[in-house]
Amino acid sequence: MSQPPSQQPPQGGFGAPQEPPQGTPQPPQPQDQPPAAPAGPPAQPPQAPAGPPQTPPPGDSAYGYPQAPPAQPGYGYPQAPGQAPGQAPGPYGQAPGPYGQPPSSPYGQQPATGYGQQPGPYGQPAPGSYGQPTQPGYGYPQQQYPGAPAPGGSGGSGPFQGKTGILAAAAVAVVLLVGAGAWYVVSDSGDDPKKPVAGPSSDPKAPETPSASPTVDEGDGTGGGRETDDDLNAGRKPGEAKVAWLQKNDVDLPRNGGEIYGPWYVGDTMVTALYRGVSGYSVADGKKKWTVDLPADICATPNTVAPDGKIVIAIENGTTDRSTCSVLQMIDLNTGKAGWKSEVKKAGAFDLISDIGVAISGNTVTAGRTSYSSAYRVSDGKELFGTPSGTCKTFAFAGGPKLIAAANCRTSDTDNPQHELQELDPTSGKPKWTYKPPRGWEIKKVYSVSPLVVSLDNKKKKQWSIAAFTDSGKLRSQMSPAKGDTVVANCGGTFAIFGQKLEGCTGVVADGDTFYMATKAEGSGSARTNKVVAFDLNTGKPRWTAPAPSERAVTPVRVDGGKLVLYMEPRYDKPGAMLTLPPSGGSTSVLLQHPEGTNRIENSLFGGQTVRYEDGRSYLLPRRLSGRDDGEMEQATALVFSK
Repeated sequence: MSQPPSQQPPQGGFGAPQEPPQGTPQPPQPQDQPPAAPAGPPAQPPQAPAGPPQTPPPGDSAYGYPQAPPAQPGYGYPQAPGQAPGQAPGPYGQAPGPYGQPPSSPYGQQPATGYGQQPGPYGQPAPGSYGQPTQPGYGYPQQQYPGAPAPGGSGGSGPFQGKTGILAAAAVAVVLLVGAGAWYVVSDSGDDPKKPVAGPSSDPKAPETPSASPTVDEGDGTGGGRETDDDLNAGRKPGEAKVAWLQKNDVDLPRNGGEIYGPWYVGDTMVTALYRGVSGYSVADGKKKWTVDLPADICATPNTVAPDGKIVIAIENGTTDRSTCSVLQMIDLNTGKAGWKSEVKKAGAFDLISDIGVAISGNTVTAGRTSYSSAYRVSDGKELFGTPSGTCKTFAFAGGPKLIAAANCRTSDTDNPQHELQELDPTSGKPKWTYKPPRGWEIKKVYSVSPLVVSLDNKKKKQWSIAAFTDSGKLRSQMSPAKGDTVVANCGGTFAIFGQKLEGCTGVVADGDTFYMATKAEGSGSARTNKVVAFDLNTGKPRWTAPAPSERAVTPVRVDGGKLVLYMEPRYDKPGAMLTLPPSGGSTSVLLQHPEGTNRIENSLFGGQTVRYEDGRSYLLPRRLSGRDDGEMEQATALVFSK
């Protein structure tokens, strides 16, 4: 086990030292605080974050925390039922359209709280046709199309204003640069309350073991693919992408709905999981190829699949409110067949196993939970290693090309925790290296495994930071956005009490020696826009920034062919698109222009969607579906475009 670097960090929070904001009082220096460093970045990157947070000016709310709600709601916030004052009528409000949209609502859509954010801790509002709600329900606020005119003029804006903003903040990790390189966070998805369970099954004959579909549909149209009379490509304009396929919900969900897990790609199959089933679809036409039925709710899934196409997911150990997320189920995504199934064994008296996170690296699947962990072989379920002995216990993992672990070390002061970041051998569980951040800093999310980029926060000081590490576990740099920039990462969609899942954030992309993030969208209505920031992983400083197209907002998706792929969000009057940026920055180019004819469907997925770009196709999936009977089977579960 390697020791943390001996070099003392500079003062000023978890980041490069800079001058504090003017007029900001400084708290007294603790005894263990190193001497103040001179202004300006050090010759070498700091080896460990430290330093007290900066106290906000008297009378003001703490930096990064929700302010008092504005008198007039702004973009994307709750409206009274019906037409809001000053809201411009939409083109779809005159008569019911071909997708069953009622004439009583101009857009028929519930509120999004910003791209990739969910309006409340329990998921999306109740949708109607193609995921579009027909009326407010379950206490969720009404949604407005991205880029729609703000009711009553510009009003207030910003993603964390008012009560709805507080809920939205729980579904996104937000990094705010405040003057001197000290970062403050509003909230993090790891602190969300436990997700609701479905309750007793309405089917007394629910199967006790998974059952695969008897035969695999090879895409001949007989396996439950979407039967449709409409032509979504009718009237497609020159330059617009083709609608490859649209998938609609075919699962009878409980009243509180269900989260869509995935997608995963194996060969020519896209796989998603929902409620009590895992299904594979042809990437060419969306025909369902197979389904594996499960006896209980899916509760945790990994980001990646084993190299041979197998996956291990977690399901509840029953169908009651007292059920726990503790059963592992292997599924071969190549064939749609269920394999081994095993319940995670308790490792001690305090191992509650109430909520676990799973991650896959190579042929190893890990199950992390509070203070304990287990690892199994994906192929046959054999246990490989468990919780390490000693005072530091691994509790969460991120998988992929490397197995990254977070450990919590026992201390006498629970308000001042000591965490460890490790790379483990996926077969033996032995650490290849260990990095200890300063006391009080907790490992929250892994944005990228290779290159390794990690987010950490200090709850007591309300500070937040993003750090990059070398392959040997040395601190490489800390991201330092330009003054005034607010960069965001969407880490919503997974609800765990203790943050046992390190992976799962979107809107963050790392490649080689560059790390990409988008800034928070500013403005409201059609003026809403943002930009992309490319950070140098060796220095943590921005290499370049590139603005989104005028009056549009973008988010990074992946690097493909050396270029950064971005998703340009749709507006109420304009469809979205896939764009690219060259490695040197500059202006965006259109990769796939989504058609105007499906703009309404694309907008219905907005406000909590998963975006992928794979092999020339763009995939848009909602993160959660409603279980309300009205329109439950009309919700869109996947909208796919191709050239």
